[in-house]
Amino acid sequence: MAFPAAFLDELVAKNPIDEVVGQYVQLRKKGNRLFGLCPFHGEKTPSFSVLPEKDMFYCFGCHKGGHVITFIMEIEGLSYPDAVRFLARRVNLEVPEDERYENQYKAKESLWRLCKDAARYYHEMLRSDAGRRAREYLVKRGLDWAVVTKFGIGFAPDDFHSLIPAMMQKGYSKEELLAANLASKSKKNEDHFFDRFRNRVMFPQIDIAGNFIGFSGRALDPNATAKYINPTDTMIFSKRKFLFAMNLAKKSKRPYIILCEGPMDAIACHQYGFDCAVASQGTALTEEQVNLIGKYADQVIMTYDNDSAGQNATQRAIQMFSRAGVKVKILKLRDAKDPDEFLHKFGADPFEVLIQGSENQADYRLISLQDRFDLTQDEQRAEFSLKAAELISSFQTTPEREIYAERAAKAAGISKEAMLLEVDKAFKKRVYRAKRQQEKEDLSPAVSMLPQNRRLRSEYQNPRSARAEEEVIAQILLEPALLDKAEGLRGAEFSVDFLGRAYDALAGRFREGLQVTLAVLEGFSPEELARLSAICGTADRVAGERAFLDCVKLIREEHEKTRQKNDDEDLLELSKQLRAKKGYGGNERGTE
Repeated sequence: MAFPAAFLDELVAKNPIDEVVGQYVQLRKKGNRLFGLCPFHGEKTPSFSVLPEKDMFYCFGCHKGGHVITFIMEIEGLSYPDAVRFLARRVNLEVPEDERYENQYKAKESLWRLCKDAARYYHEMLRSDAGRRAREYLVKRGLDWAVVTKFGIGFAPDDFHSLIPAMMQKGYSKEELLAANLASKSKKNEDHFFDRFRNRVMFPQIDIAGNFIGFSGRALDPNATAKYINPTDTMIFSKRKFLFAMNLAKKSKRPYIILCEGPMDAIACHQYGFDCAVASQGTALTEEQVNLIGKYADQVIMTYDNDSAGQNATQRAIQMFSRAGVKVKILKLRDAKDPDEFLHKFGADPFEVLIQGSENQADYRLISLQDRFDLTQDEQRAEFSLKAAELISSFQTTPEREIYAERAAKAAGISKEAMLLEVDKAFKKRVYRAKRQQEKEDLSPAVSMLPQNRRLRSEYQNPRSARAEEEVIAQILLEPALLDKAEGLRGAEFSVDFLGRAYDALAGRFREGLQVTLAVLEGFSPEELARLSAICGTADRVAGERAFLDCVKLIREEHEKTRQKNDDEDLLELSKQLRAKKGYGGNERGTE
C-alpha cells in the first residue's frame, strides 16, 4: 500500500510549487511560466522554469525536471516518502503512514539517533582518562577545544567491545550497529560482533539537514594498516553525495567554498575563521558533490595537494565545476603541504592573502601545461605552443583567449601574432567539430530523443513509437480531457514499459475523477520520474485532438507490427521444432 491518492492530492494542493520553489529560487513571471536561476547547476541566465498550473518544474540547461515532491527530494536530498513528510510538516498535514514507508523511515530515524548517540559516546571517551592520548594528538595538531566540541570530535577506545555494549544499553540492536557501519561481524562466527573503530580519533559525518549519518576514524597507532577509515554507503550515508562540514559551510557569509582533501584541513580552516571550508575526504570528486557546492556558492577555491595525483584531481575537478557553471580558483600553498599546516605555521592573515591571490583555472591550467615542457629546447617549445593553443581555444571569451595567448607566446619565446594564429586555428577546429556534432544530432532525432540514462535507453527499442508515447503523456498532463478521446488505449500497447505504466496510472486517476499529475505517481525509479518530468517540461501547450489521435494511432500500429512479428517468429520456431522432431531437413536428418 502506498500513500492514499486523496492525501497526495491534498498535499500537492496545499503546497503550490511556485511557493515551495520560491523559498529556494527567486522567480519572475514570463508568459505562463516562472523563471529563475537553476538551484541544481550554476548559471548566469535563468533557464529554470516553473509551470504552476501543472505543478511542474523543468530546467532547460541541466534538464532536471519534476513536480513539487521531486523538487524537495532533489533540493533537500530526501527520499520520496521523506519528501512527502517534509511537505506535510510544512502545511501541518497529518501523514497517513503505510507499514512499508513507516518501517523504512523509522529505520532511518533509528540509525540517525544511533549515530548521534555514538558521537556523544565517543566524545565522552575523548574527555575520559582513556582519551588522554587522543587529546594529546589533537593538541599536537593545534586544535582548540572549542573547535573539537564544534565538530563533535571523539575517541574510539582500543577495545573490541566498547561501543556495542554501550549502545545496546540504550536499546539499539547489533544489527543496527552493523547497518550503521559502527560494528563488524566475524567471518568465522556470524554471531560474533565487534567494534569497527578502535584506537582512533573519531570525526562524525553530519549531513546538510543536521543528521548524524556516519563516522571517519583517524588511527593513533602509527603502524595501523589504514591511517583513515572512512564511512561506506549505508541506508543513511552516500559518499557520492556527502561533503564533510557542508552543514556548517552552507551558513557562511563568504561568497565562495574552500574545497579541501581531508577533514583536518577543513577543521583547521574553520578554526582560523574560514567557515566556508568543506572536504571531499580524499575520494574522487563526484558530480553530486560538485552540484552540492553549486547550490551554495558560484565560486570554489581548491586546495588539493600539489603532487601529481593532486594535480590530476584538480584538472578533473576544473572540468566538472566548469560544466556546472561554478568558477574555480586554485590555492597554491608555499612552505606547507596543506591548509592545516599552513594555518598553524603562519596564521589566518597570510592565508587570506593567498586566497585573494589564488590563480583562476585558466592560469592554473596554462602553468601546469608549461611545467610539462623544457622550454629551452626548440622542439619542446614548438610542441608546447600547439598544446597551449589547443587549451586556450577552449576559453570562453575573445579577451580571455587573447590575454592567455600573449602569456603563452612569451613563455614559448614566439610572437603574440604567431600564437594567436595557432589559437584561431584551434578555435575554428573546435567550432567545426561542435557544429558537426550538432548536425549529426539534428539529423538523428530518433537517437537524440533517447534518455541519457543507460538503463532507460535500453527500453527505447522502437524510437518512433516511444516519441508518440511521450507526446501522449505530455498532452494528457496538459489537458487530461484528451483521455476521453484515447479510444481505449492501454499501457500494454506502449513499447516502453515505464511509459505504459505511467499512462495507465494517469488514465486510472482520470477515470476516478482525481487530479492527473506526476506528483502522485508512485512505484517509479528516480530515473523514470526524471525522464517523465523532462518529457513534460518541454511541452507547454496542447497540440490538439487531431495530433493526439495521430499519436494514439501510431502507437497502435507499431504495437500491431511488433505483435505480428512476434507471432511470425513464434510460428517459425514452432515449425523448426516440428521439422526437427519428424527428422525433416538436411542437418536434422543427419549423415552417415
